[in-house]
Parts: sequence; C-alpha cells; structure tokens
Amino acid sequence: MTVPKSGTYVSEGEAQLRGHELAVNHLNSGGGGVDLWDELSGDGVLGRTVTTVEGDTATDPTHARNEAARLINEGAIMLSGGSSSRVAVAVQRLCQQENVPFMTGIAHENRVTGADCARYGFREMPNTAMTSRALAVSLETELGSGRTMYQLYADYSWGREQSESIDRALTSRAGWTSHDTVAVPTGREDYTDALARIPTDEVDVLVLTLYGLDAATILPQVRALGLHEEVELVVPLFNRLLARVAGDAIGGVYGTVEWNWQLRNDFTIAFVDAFRRRYGRVPSYAAHLAYVQTLQFAAAAERAATFYPPEIIRELEGHTYDTGGLGSEQVLRECDHQAARSVLTVRGLSPDAQTRDRAFALIETTAWDQISYDCSASPAVNCSLGDVR
Repeated sequence: MTVPKSGTYVSEGEAQLRGHELAVNHLNSGGGGVDLWDELSGDGVLGRTVTTVEGDTATDPTHARNEAARLINEGAIMLSGGSSSRVAVAVQRLCQQENVPFMTGIAHENRVTGADCARYGFREMPNTAMTSRALAVSLETELGSGRTMYQLYADYSWGREQSESIDRALTSRAGWTSHDTVAVPTGREDYTDALARIPTDEVDVLVLTLYGLDAATILPQVRALGLHEEVELVVPLFNRLLARVAGDAIGGVYGTVEWNWQLRNDFTIAFVDAFRRRYGRVPSYAAHLAYVQTLQFAAAAERAATFYPPEIIRELEGHTYDTGGLGSEQVLRECDHQAARSVLTVRGLSPDAQTRDRAFALIETTAWDQISYDCSASPAVNCSLGDVR
C-alpha cells in the first residue's frame, strides 16, 4: 500500500493503513464487511493468506513512483492508497506500465479517471464534477436559488479544477451568480487579507475551496472576522483533519464527504463495529476507501479464479455492487473506471452538539442519476484507458 507516512497528509495515510490492515485481517479471518461480500470467504483469497507491504508517498509524485516501483519489485500484485491526485496519476501510470492493478485512494481530480485514466486503475472516490453537482442539488434545497457566491480557492491543480466545477454546477443547476473567484496560496497561516476584501453586502455565500489544514486554518479566521454571521459558508470537500483542527469553526459549514460512519446500512454497521473494536474509534472516509478498495480487488480475484491481472480487470469493469457502504447500488464504469455512486452532503454541527466522533450532520445523499455524466461527456470523454496486457 502506498500512502503518505510523512508530510501534510500523514493523518490520512495513517487512516488508510488502518482501513487496509483491517481489510487484510478480515480477508484472512472473516468478520466485518467481508461477511457481506458473496465472493469472499474470510479464509484468504483463492486459498492463499493475504499479506501486505507499505511504501511512503511523502505526497510527492516522484517519491511515490519510486516507492511503488520498489513494492512491485518486491512482488506486490496490487497497489492502493494515496492522498493526492498528482501522486495517484504518477502511481497509476507506473502500474499501467508494469501491468499491476491500482485501486486509487484519496484522489479527487477529474483527470484520475479522465484525461489521465488507465486500464489498470480504478477509483471508488467521487471526483470534483460529482461533488460539485451534489452540492448544487443540496445547496439549492437548503439555501434556495438566485444566490450570489464569492469563492476563494487553493492555487494549485485541484483547487482550480474544483472551483471551476463549483462555478459551473451552482450557476447552471442552482441558478446562482458568481461574484468573483479568487486564488489564494496554500500553506498560509493568515488569510485575513483575502477575507477582508470580500464584499459581504453583495454576496450571500462564501465558498472556501481549500482542503485539509488550509481549510482548517481559514475557518477560524472567517469566524474571527464575523463573516459567518453575514454569509453562508461552504467547504466543498471535508475530511477528519479539517473537522478536528477547525473544531468549533465548522459549525454551520456545508460540504461533502465520500462516506460517513453515521450511515445506517448493513455494510457500514458491520465495518464501523469492527473498526471500533480494533482501534477504539470510528473510521474516517480515508479508512473506508482503503477498506473497500482492498475488498473490491479481492472479490474480483475470486470471481476471476486467478490473480492474472487482465482477468481481474475484466471482472472489475462494469461490476455492480451494493456493499460499498453507501446503502445503494454502485457500478465501476467500464468506460473510465470511475465508481458511479451517490455523494453525501453534510453540515458542521454547532460546538455544543459536536462529540469526538460526530462533527457534522448528514444533510442529503445525492443519487448517481442526479450527478451523472455520460461516457461521451467531460471528464470521461478525455479518458483513453489503454490496453490490457
């Protein structure tokens, strides 16, 4: 498994390792979500005990590629994980060259299953197009149409893409108007200069398209300036690090998550219970992604009755399943290897309602048919998967 064991996203790397470790334990010994996958026995995979190796991506594409190459040379037959789209693309390209399946971890940019897709790569996580459309559906319901928004976005590839997707979705689907979209550097400790320039008398909604620590840094400053009393707040993609570090400042903030432990379906209940018993906490969506992606590969190997990568890929392409923890049916699309699935919209709880495990409330689960795009439309139209060798 390739995850950030150092650097900015180390907490997400640790969460993915926990999810992957639990999946391997369940594949070998039963329990958790494994018991709900028809193909999996809890007695290894194809009669063999599952073992795992780890590599540190350091959230750097070159370093990640080198680590992935090391793991492949050591005999890895599948790679998974990561917390960056740039890293995912680098590892995915290597896996395409080396004929090793790659089950992408946290990677949100469209290009992972768009322009930079690969026959040997698959993604469970929704992309920026999907989360933006889900937000448009939910925010129109929550806040109404005809709103005016102002957006600050992280000045790198994900921030630019997410901000463009947000603008398109909210203007076309919710009938909102974009007052301005302004880039801000990442890794700053003080965003008050950018916040002070927001014309709160002209806008209704402030969209903060920053991720993780950057979002956690800016939200308390928003509150210190009193902006939360004048405009509604949106952070397009939440994670546990943001919730933990920002604390009280996430109260009332809208966003999306890949999955949440509060969902009430058989898979989620079994997974959360097993995770709690092993680690003494509820799982984050990073852990969920690692867990599900690992089971997905194992189940495909069982259906194929072989570890031969081309046969496993054929079993994954177009595969329909309802054991991903969302409580609804999903499909790994054949045209781009993107999971066609629902997206969750959430809102941060007030400080007095927050607990160690519960930082936000689920607002809506937006079904795939409300956020879908055809294989002939962007971003899938830019995908050329390449050959199975």
